Amino acid sequence: MEGKQGDSSLDLSHLTEEEQTSILQVVQRDLELRRRDEGRVRTLERRETNSTRLRFLSGAWFSEECSKRHLNWTSGCDLVHATIRHRKTKSRDVSLNGLFNMEREDNNNTLLETEGRVKDSNQEETEGTQSLKPVPTSTVNGPVSQEDLIDNYNGDTDSLSSLTETDPSSLRTSSSTNSLHSGYVLSGSMMSLFSSGDFGVVEVRGRIQYSLAYNSQREELQVKVYRCEDIAAARKNRSDPYVKTYLLPDKSNHSKKKTSVKKKTLNPVYDQTLRYKVRIGELRSRTLNLSVWHAEPLGRNVFLGEVEVTLALWDWTCTQPLWQDLQPRVYLSPDSIRSRGNIMFSIKYIPEGYEGGGLPLTGEVHIWLREAQGLLSNKGGAVDSFVRSYILPDASRQSGQKTRVVKHSISPTYNHTMVYDGFHTSDLREACAELTVWQREGLKTHVLGGVRLSCGTGQSYGEVVSWMDSTEEEVTVWMSMIENPNHWIDATLPIRTNLTRRSE
Repeated sequence: MEGKQGDSSLDLSHLTEEEQTSILQVVQRDLELRRRDEGRVRTLERRETNSTRLRFLSGAWFSEECSKRHLNWTSGCDLVHATIRHRKTKSRDVSLNGLFNMEREDNNNTLLETEGRVKDSNQEETEGTQSLKPVPTSTVNGPVSQEDLIDNYNGDTDSLSSLTETDPSSLRTSSSTNSLHSGYVLSGSMMSLFSSGDFGVVEVRGRIQYSLAYNSQREELQVKVYRCEDIAAARKNRSDPYVKTYLLPDKSNHSKKKTSVKKKTLNPVYDQTLRYKVRIGELRSRTLNLSVWHAEPLGRNVFLGEVEVTLALWDWTCTQPLWQDLQPRVYLSPDSIRSRGNIMFSIKYIPEGYEGGGLPLTGEVHIWLREAQGLLSNKGGAVDSFVRSYILPDASRQSGQKTRVVKHSISPTYNHTMVYDGFHTSDLREACAELTVWQREGLKTHVLGGVRLSCGTGQSYGEVVSWMDSTEEEVTVWMSMIENPNHWIDATLPIRTNLTRRSE
């Protein structure tokens, strides 16, 4: 960078007073050192008669070498001056249509360069469509949405343009060759929480055959995809289908598995096993999504249908193949989700003096937060999370305790014990232990859900309160703790989203 030699003023109006003072001190120090060095050189010139030695001691040789490399050299002051005066260009507002048009021009150029290479490559993909594709800018029905662009940058180039928004009541009943119970728990597709797009291109039909097994020694879920039958035709009475799976709520590339692509068939046979490393305890909080897609080499892949399996309801004693009808992707509102995963903890009450020797001095409630499983965020994938606790009615800052933040995990392990003292047994029937799970995104935090352990009476010390809204499961855990003093009560409860708001 070259300094602006003709401008003697320095524009510091955009800096704070402290920043201006710091820069001034640096420039003054630089000027002082330069003057000292010039005085040292003048003294050497008076004393040293040997020109070669003078050139070495004064540092003139170094300046000569620098001048050969940096023809436009400027001083440090000039560089600072030029850098500060180089202001960033203000961003301008661009309409979405303009943005898409600009990207469309870039992508058209990319398509021309890519088309020749793709035509020369006829080899069948073994992991779905792995070729590099330009970011799509339009679909059959119009411009792609911002959320589609985000989804593509996250590594999933499958098309969402052919998803069908359907009334849940119109879904066909899943046909099966056995009595395995694998129906929907939610009135829609969990996958729709993380994907969006234009609707109504290909009508979903056909069915898929698969089986599930869990290998305890390897801690591995094995999803075997056998075949599909009578699937929809994406292009002129044909499809190039493959099957993709996710172990939701993890929507990351780590969770994505694919079969090979079968060319020009509506009845593909795969006989491939997709494997997930996952602890058996986590399976009850996971949902397996199997979706069928048509692979489009130069465009967006086309959705042909899906099946979602709630693993908490799966009969693991049966490993026989199962046929299920492919379903349209039904939009699921985030507000309809009742649980954001499960929380595992242990709780106990130690009465006053129960341990002997007059200890503890007052009754204590111990809460051992072990882990959460299957945390479901709005965007899917791993989250940074922590747990916060209160013993209500005391909602003061001093009462609040929280775990450390566990980063980038769907099933975080907290292993944190919280201790509250000052209780009599009678107090426990008026109190409520509130545990809430929070997600941290940068500097912001928001609550995913929580549990409330209490007697669920709706009252505390004779007053009606909103936070005494415990479910039957939560009441059972709290009462077990009261009735079994000095014993750990283990519990796994859903992280519910319908906690009644506390009045301040």
